[in-house]
Amino acid sequence: MVILVFIIFFVISFLTNILGPIIPDIIRSFQLSLTLVATLPFAFFIAYGVMSIPSGVLVEKFKEKKVILGGFLLSFTGALLFGLFPHYRVAILSLFLIGTGMAALQVAINPLLRVAGGEKNYAFNAVFSQMVFGSASFISPYVYTYLAANVGVADRGAIVNALSRVVPPALPWVSLYWVFAVVSLAMVLVIAAVKFPAVERKDDERTGAWDTHVELLRNPTVLLFCAGIFAYVGTEQGIANWMSQFLYSYHGFDPQTVGASAVSWFWGLMTMGCLLGLALLKLFDGRSVLVAFSAASIACLSLALFGPAHAARLAFPALGFCVSVMWSIIFALALNSLAKHHGSFSGLLCTAIMGGAVVPLIIGWLGDRFGLRAGMSVLYLSIGYILSIGVWSRPLVNNETPWAWWKKGAA
Repeated sequence: MVILVFIIFFVISFLTNILGPIIPDIIRSFQLSLTLVATLPFAFFIAYGVMSIPSGVLVEKFKEKKVILGGFLLSFTGALLFGLFPHYRVAILSLFLIGTGMAALQVAINPLLRVAGGEKNYAFNAVFSQMVFGSASFISPYVYTYLAANVGVADRGAIVNALSRVVPPALPWVSLYWVFAVVSLAMVLVIAAVKFPAVERKDDERTGAWDTHVELLRNPTVLLFCAGIFAYVGTEQGIANWMSQFLYSYHGFDPQTVGASAVSWFWGLMTMGCLLGLALLKLFDGRSVLVAFSAASIACLSLALFGPAHAARLAFPALGFCVSVMWSIIFALALNSLAKHHGSFSGLLCTAIMGGAVVPLIIGWLGDRFGLRAGMSVLYLSIGYILSIGVWSRPLVNNETPWAWWKKGAA
């Protein structure tokens, strides 16, 4: 069951983080403005805002297995729809369906991982699942590069030949969505065949009543931390979705090779950064780590946007390393800043993932009017806000460090 959960994490990541590398192809194939192409990640991530809290209710009513099956069926439907009808408007509906499925999966599998692997192993398994998640994001751009270069070319193997028969010759990248459909259908069959353990959800995993959510939304601390998650996911997706197009527009790098590789290494270095972050959080206060990594992100962003071609090519992937610790630290600071209603608060924080819908759209809109460099400069605001969390947050519980232990002993 633990291995199955890891596989689900892998598939979620494989399907979620592929938009960045293919955006230049989408622009060329459908003759889109930056604003119009930005509606595609908007359609995907707005589903998190719509479905995060309802998914928690569905899991409590129908249990994990049915919700996971439903999530993969939605993903299959969305991917197949675009594979059959590869048009811009269909892509919007397709990505919303896939995003809705992924949101449901995210809510269902974390408590399942705790029960399946045992509470004593949960911390290790949770970190390992993030490594699996990052590895899929690293691999998927190279799958895209391979398919874009080989679909439509004669005698490239049975799988590629089969994809060539169902994909328009001018749109080889659409083959990726046929792969998504097959993977999602395979997961439906696997999940249907597996017996799931009973999951007793903890307080911090439960979705509370509507009155509880209203009470939380009146709390300024809740709103400030929701804005932090909104800013983080917006930053992450703003970089990942637009870096390939930026490298192509300003430096002439091929999106199918250099651009895809840059996006891949963005996610790969994010995974490596998570490991360093774990070590640093054993030594330093989380707020200090957040400030340091935010400052490094601002420096890398400046080099990526305003540096020469070779510097930008390296700085964009390096941003993955710099933002790697932000999600976990913001989430931990948020939950540690409230004494109760952690389950409902978690649902609100996950709803703020819709930042991944809004920020890339703002970048595209500004990019059409003032250029993509100006559009991506909005990331200074989101990173700056994340840095500020390390300054103003006052959690009820701080992460344990040797220095905190020494001060306690001295007192």
